[in-house]
Amino acid sequence: MIVVDVPRHGGPEVLSVQERPEPKPAAGEVLIRVQAAGVNRPDVMQRAGIYPMPPDAPSVPGLEVAGTVSALGDGVTHWKVGDRVCALLIGGGYAEYVAVPGGQCMPIPGGIDMVLAAALPEAAFTAWSALIEHGRLKAGENLLVHGGTSGVGSLALQWAKHLGAKIFATAGSAEKCNVCRSLGADVAINYREQDYERLVYEHTDGRGVDVILDMVGAPYFARNLAAIARDGRMVYIAHPMGRELTVDIGTVMMKRAYITGTTLRHRTLEQKAEIAREIEATLWPLVADGRVRPLVNRVFPLRDAAEAHSHLESGDNIGKIVLQVDGA
Repeated sequence: MIVVDVPRHGGPEVLSVQERPEPKPAAGEVLIRVQAAGVNRPDVMQRAGIYPMPPDAPSVPGLEVAGTVSALGDGVTHWKVGDRVCALLIGGGYAEYVAVPGGQCMPIPGGIDMVLAAALPEAAFTAWSALIEHGRLKAGENLLVHGGTSGVGSLALQWAKHLGAKIFATAGSAEKCNVCRSLGADVAINYREQDYERLVYEHTDGRGVDVILDMVGAPYFARNLAAIARDGRMVYIAHPMGRELTVDIGTVMMKRAYITGTTLRHRTLEQKAEIAREIEATLWPLVADGRVRPLVNRVFPLRDAAEAHSHLESGDNIGKIVLQVDGA
């Protein structure tokens, strides 16, 4: 099979198209014939050598795929050969075949195509963990999503709208703000030109927001703390702009603010399987009937993964970037 590997750390040019033996599924695993694979920021960080990789993660990047089940490992009863599935991976998605624990696979909802399906797992797992598990978002609450046109952000906006939240979103251009509104944001804020703390207070009668989903990091922390309501929850899912900061503990105490964060790659197989079942029960019906759709920006052939990484790093994408396997 063909894979795209990271033989050494560096820029997009280090990604290498190689031939590897087709893997065999171990007990509890399914083998997926990959038809499309999502491209995510951790892939770029892995390539650059700045991502804390789990010890058992492969050098081949790729955290999500869509395809068909082509073989079953011992003990797998929930799936059968030929099933259309998408899956969250610990890595290895930039390949024509990948072996995945059966619990991390999900049926492709509503007959959507493989490209859209490949853009779902990582964003869905992250959005569920941030909005539901840690954010505890409820109907009638105010939500602020930074990076509203990112893969996670665009899915979170749609999901939160159906949960009954009032939604604020930040983005870096007028075009991106328009997209945020189309996805469900009640107030879209161009962070290059507007003060999101002020607008949050103007549109909540001075109360602030109950939940903040942050994928920026340290530079926004003090501003988030200013914008959050009492008993609010600040959930971090990434920190590309910095991870170290000084905290005003007094303000945290006065606001009774909860500051938390979430990652997926280091969770146990059992935890990931449990999240997959929660997503199937809560989000998949919304995808199946068209109320929620992953937002895909561009599709590249698998062999052009380097170009896909360059496009992601440019920051021009609105929505997900997906790799499509030749002939799929």
